[in-house]
Parts: sequence; C-alpha cells; structure tokens
Amino acid sequence: MSRRGTAEKKRAKSDPIYRNRLVNMLVNRILKHGKKSLAYQIFYRAMKNIQQKKERNPLSVLRQAIRRITPTLAVKARRRRRGGSTRQVPIEIRSTQGKVLAIRWLLAASRKRPGQNMALKLSSELMDAAKGKGNAIRKKQENHKRAEANRALAHSR
Repeated sequence: MSRRGTAEKKRAKSDPIYRNRLVNMLVNRILKHGKKSLAYQIFYRAMKNIQQKKERNPLSVLRQAIRRITPTLAVKARRRRRGGSTRQVPIEIRSTQGKVLAIRWLLAASRKRPGQNMALKLSSELMDAAKGKGNAIRKKQENHKRAEANRALAHSR
C-alpha cells in the first residue's frame, strides 16, 4: 500500500541536563519497565564517575566511545531464489542505524560486566570504549570481520 506523502521521521528529544539527543537515545535504551527517572539516574551517575576519574568532559568521552563503537558494515541474511540457502550479505550502514547498534552493543557489554552497580559498569565500559578496548569494541570488530569474510557476496543484494 503506497503512501500519498513521505513519512515523517521522529526527531529524538534532548535530555534536561546535557541537552543532547545522543544522551536521550542512550537513556531510552537503558530504560526497563518504563522507569525513565531511574534510567536517567543511572546515566547521570555514570557521567559523574567518568568526570571524577577522567577529569574531563564526560560528554566528549561518550561521543568518542559511540564514535569508536559505531559500525560502518553489517551482514544481513539473504535467501537465494534457487536452493533456498541463506547467505550473509554485507551491507553498508547509515550513521543513525550505526549509532543505534553502537548504543545497543555498549549497553549489552556493560550489563555483562561483573558487579552490582549499573552506573559503574556503564561508566567503565564507556571509558574502555573511548580508549579503543572493551567488549563493545570487540563486537564491532567481529561484525566487520564477518562482513569482510563475506565480501564476495556483496553483489547479491
């Protein structure tokens, strides 16, 4: 069914303290069971931890971490017409989708870290990602390796 006009994209709102859309995207992914105020508390505690340890702007650490985690390539499963086999075809990712994947990987890696306090786990994962190490960076590298290994199938889009 075709649309008469083009679909409008929703613009992400900005958070109350940093006035940043990226922060709001991250807080919305931390969110569990609709408890947004708790998600904001976790995020702001993590930023406070970064500021105490690093002695620099925690927002720049967040931006650098997300920039380092953001993938440019991904693999997508495509079925062949004949034979019905499934192939992993590498595709390029737009920047917005890359940010969404980066946030998802960052939070999954921080949730897997040992410890009780989510704010501490998030802050340490952010600092590791800003330095270029950590589980979220490893996930990006695995994803790029998978895409490079299947580069011969790139014409199958």
